[in-house]
Amino acid sequence: MQRCKVVSMFVDVANIQQALIKIEELNRDDSSAYVCVSNVHMCMEAYDSSEYASIINNANLVLADGRPIYWAQKLLGYKQANQVRGQDIMHALCKVSGEKRLNIGLYGGADSGILNIVETRLSKTFPDIRIVFSYAPPFRKKTQTEEQKIIDKINDSSVDVLFVGLGCPKQEGWMAEHKDKLNCVMLGVGAAFDFIAGTKAHAPRVIQKLGLEWLFRLISEPRRLWKRYLFNNPRFVYLFIKQYIKQQFF
Repeated sequence: MQRCKVVSMFVDVANIQQALIKIEELNRDDSSAYVCVSNVHMCMEAYDSSEYASIINNANLVLADGRPIYWAQKLLGYKQANQVRGQDIMHALCKVSGEKRLNIGLYGGADSGILNIVETRLSKTFPDIRIVFSYAPPFRKKTQTEEQKIIDKINDSSVDVLFVGLGCPKQEGWMAEHKDKLNCVMLGVGAAFDFIAGTKAHAPRVIQKLGLEWLFRLISEPRRLWKRYLFNNPRFVYLFIKQYIKQQFF
């Protein structure tokens, strides 16, 4: 599988089926691994922090979740590139959970109530799903004893794929920190738990295909997101244009 550099972040060129096969392979290897789903926000976090860039670029798989990242891959000459949305790969894994005997874990969310709704809705949509672990961590920093108990519980539950919904950049740092501690494949899913539970609204598919999901989310949560989008998006466009011109003419 090829990797394409977008600004300072390396993103795998893959479709959803290839991503699913790769995650299943990582699980069969019986070693800890983590998967990132990338968007403009993540790309700019990686540009601003060499430490965070290292976390992303050392992931076992980085998928083009955001439409602009997928477009960037296409423009850079990777014609076989596809957008692989985090929630789509999450649903694909849930769908094959029973058939492939993949044990699913949920880590994140605002509280246990949200995760209860997520678990109920996933079980209704995918009757054969094997959810064996669910935990909403406190917003405060956990003690070392608390952290070890959670690590032990995840491993004792025989989780194969752990969906981590802590938001960018926190979830990627958490996954990298736990790579050698957990015996599973971790997949950062961002706000997927909120979308499934219905506490946040999904952008319509047509808006997603136009690459305007960021605008839909900005209108939905202006106070929380205005700085992220209005600061990061223009910088991303500028930096990518520089990269594209350099590749084409120098």
